Amino acid sequence: MTPARVVLDDADVRRAVQRIAHEITEKSRGTDDLVLLGIPTRGVFLARRIAEAIADIEGQQVPCGSLDVTLYRDDLRLRQVRALEPTEIPPAGIDDRTVVLVDDVLYSGRTIRAALDAMNDLGRPSAVRLAVMVDRGHRELPIRPDFVGKNLPTAKDESVRVRFNEVDGVDEVVIEDHVAIDEKRDNDDDSGGGDAR
Repeated sequence: MTPARVVLDDADVRRAVQRIAHEITEKSRGTDDLVLLGIPTRGVFLARRIAEAIADIEGQQVPCGSLDVTLYRDDLRLRQVRALEPTEIPPAGIDDRTVVLVDDVLYSGRTIRAALDAMNDLGRPSAVRLAVMVDRGHRELPIRPDFVGKNLPTAKDESVRVRFNEVDGVDEVVIEDHVAIDEKRDNDDDSGGGDAR
């Protein structure tokens, strides 16, 4: 079994969050009409961290919520049953606002497609942007992030795991091979964070 390779440590994760926050405020020309929506699970924690960093930069709180995309996935019948996470839209809603969707890992693009569909049921933003901690490539749909913590070329037989203190007890990004993940699942039935495949 090949051990997981740490590609971002806690300091790297902090710097990536700060960089994304700065890029969002620059592109948005402030925060007046900005809303961040994290995609569960780790995208929600990333969105909260970005919102805190933006508040530190701009001196103004940014509305932050969550958007569960489970029922909008096109591979729902192919995946294991997953509990629904809450969708929490800020009180002012998303109509005529710039919404930044936030996720931990961008891979095929199917999660983001599902998020766009889910968002259509909730309102009509003036613009939608995408922020991710890691873009690992291998897109199956024409989706590209606007804000990226780290572009990380990977092989298809590898998995990227983003781990956050709030759920995993550590801030890091690791690459594992699928054999190591399958063995870990067999041993403790916990696959860690991020977008495995």
